[in-house]
Amino acid sequence: MKAVVYNGPRDVSVKNVPDARIEQPNDVVVKITTTNICGSDLHMYEGRTDFKPGGVFGHENTGEVVEVGPGISRIKKGDQVSLPFNIGCGFCKNCEAGLTAFCLTVYPGMAGAAYGFAGMGPFPGGQAEYLRVPYGDFNCLRLPEDAREKQDDYAFLSDIFPTGWHCTRLAGLQPGDSIVIYGAGPVGLMAALSAMIQGASKVMVVDRHPDRLALAEKIGCIPIDDSKASPVEQVLAQTRGEGADRGCECVGYQCHEPHGREIPNLTMNNLVGSVRFTGGIGVVGIFLPKDPGGADQLAKQGEIAFDMGLFWFKGQSIGTGQANIKHYNRRLRNLIHAGRAKPSWIISHRLPLEQAPMAYQHFDARDNGWTKVILKPAA
Repeated sequence: MKAVVYNGPRDVSVKNVPDARIEQPNDVVVKITTTNICGSDLHMYEGRTDFKPGGVFGHENTGEVVEVGPGISRIKKGDQVSLPFNIGCGFCKNCEAGLTAFCLTVYPGMAGAAYGFAGMGPFPGGQAEYLRVPYGDFNCLRLPEDAREKQDDYAFLSDIFPTGWHCTRLAGLQPGDSIVIYGAGPVGLMAALSAMIQGASKVMVVDRHPDRLALAEKIGCIPIDDSKASPVEQVLAQTRGEGADRGCECVGYQCHEPHGREIPNLTMNNLVGSVRFTGGIGVVGIFLPKDPGGADQLAKQGEIAFDMGLFWFKGQSIGTGQANIKHYNRRLRNLIHAGRAKPSWIISHRLPLEQAPMAYQHFDARDNGWTKVILKPAA
C-alpha cells in the first residue's frame, strides 16, 4: 500500500510500505478515505522530535472498515468510522476514567499511544491507504448515515475538534465567559468554534496570519493581530482592563514573535498577562520533555522561563495535556450530524495522497491560504 513516509527533516515521500493487516484478534483494518495533515505533524516533519526515518505519518484518520479480527463483536465490515488519534485499550484504570490519552496498556512503559506520533509507540500512521486499528471495538467511532456527505466535517473528530473543545474545558469555560485563544492554526480555530458553541460572550483569537484571522472573524470571533501591537494590551482593551475570563494556548513550544524569532515561553506568559485574576488557562499546544532544536538551553530540556510570580499573584489555574478524544468525539459527532457544528469551514486544500510532500512544504511554510490540508488516499 502507499503511505506518507518520513525520510528526514523536511523530507517526506509517498512510498510503498507493507499492507496494514490483522495482527491481534481485536484489530480491525480501515480503508482510509480522509486523513489530515496536523500542526503536530510539522514538529516531526521539521525534525524537532525523535520520529524515526521510515515511519508513516498520520493521526487524524477517517475511513471504512474492510476487515475485522475474530475478537471483534461490535464493529462490522462496511462501517464508516472516525479513529481517535490516541489509541486506548478501554479497560486500564486511565481508560476506565475516560483518560484515553494516557492508556497504560497499548504501549507498555508509556502512558499513552498514538498513530504515527513521536514517542507514542510503534504504530504506523494513517496517511496511507489502509490502517490497522488495535482494540477496534473500543477505538472506532461509528459514523451516522450521512458519513459520506459530511465526511470532511467528521474528519475533524479524530483530533482537532475534540482537542479544541478540550482546551476550553481545561480553561474552565462557562457560558457568558470571555476567552482569548492564542494561535489561529487548526486547533486554535477549533477552540474558537468550541467556545462559540458553548456560549462564550466574547471570543478573541490572537495570531498574525491574515488568512487565519479572517477564518476566526468569519464565525464571529474578534481577531487580534499581535504584529500590530501587544496582544496583552489588545485583550485588556477588549475587556475593560480586566483581562479575559479564560485563555487557551494552541501554539506550543515553537511559538514565535512577529519577526520570526522563536521564544518558547511567549504565549504562556502572554496568557498570564491576558487572563484576569482567578481566571483559567488551558494548554493543548505541544510542549515536549526535550527539544534538541530548542532556541535556548532551557528549551532544549523542555523547560521555559514561566512568569510564576504573576501567575501565582493573580490566583490563576492551568490545565494541560493531550485531549482524551473518546471523552468528546461521540457528542461532537452528534453536533455535526444535527448541523450545529461544521468544522470543515477551515479546510483550504483537499488533495490526493500523492501530493502530500508538496502539501507539507506549503503548510510548514505557513503560506497564505494553506490553513488546513486533508488528504484523500482513496481518490
